[in-house]
Amino acid sequence: MLIVGENINASNKAIGQAINDKDKELLQNLARDITAAGADFIDVNAGVGHGSWEHPEAAMEWLVETVQAVTDKPLAIDSDLPSVIEAALGKFRGDRVMINSVNAEPEKLESIGSLAAAHQALLVALVMGMGGIPNNVEERLTNCDVIMSHLTRLGLGEEQVFFDPLVLPTAVDSSQALVTLKTIEGIKSRYPSAKTVMGLSNISYGLPNRRLVNRAFILMAAYAGLDAVILNPLDAKIMSFVKVADMLTGKDTACKGYIKAHRRGLLVD
Repeated sequence: MLIVGENINASNKAIGQAINDKDKELLQNLARDITAAGADFIDVNAGVGHGSWEHPEAAMEWLVETVQAVTDKPLAIDSDLPSVIEAALGKFRGDRVMINSVNAEPEKLESIGSLAAAHQALLVALVMGMGGIPNNVEERLTNCDVIMSHLTRLGLGEEQVFFDPLVLPTAVDSSQALVTLKTIEGIKSRYPSAKTVMGLSNISYGLPNRRLVNRAFILMAAYAGLDAVILNPLDAKIMSFVKVADMLTGKDTACKGYIKAHRRGLLVD
């Protein structure tokens, strides 16, 4: 399972302040830690109009350069503003990049999808449209059809699309965990070459003992067909559960990854 490290995100007050203050040391140390923890991609989100930054594009350019200076890990450019994504792609160096994200809105599909096609980027696609997040599987899969049809016309391959089935807090609606899982199953059935990705922590929002809920849900989602997850890789226990999930779903041939992690002391009970 691909791991996208969620930590460098301006929605976190401390990270937003670090971006505002141009605190390279804090952000670069965090990028090094995320890399060492085993992330496959590092998500970078500079926010919109943060503090002293006049333009969000400039903030994202600075953040991309700052993170790339200390890690060779590919980045996930996290914004829904085409101008910010384009600015970040202009500073990105490397062969593999992810854009997070687009949805089924025609204007965004055209603008962000075109950027992804031009750079042959992996693209996270939220299964929502103009009406917001559907509360049922069928409408989410309909949005997948709209998204895939548009993106393939622009030149992206199905394998470059990472559908996000969307995770709503189970504390708000206890049916939504199953809706997410069934959406993953539906996506993998309808588009076998496409990938699935989700932000794990949303499932436990508003609940006590959140990490316990997250650990259980990652195993369930892996069984449903999850290919990638956005999480905090500095949480050694959830990273251990990802290793277990890969092993139990047959993605870890002969349990080699699990045993290697055990020998390196990376598994936490």
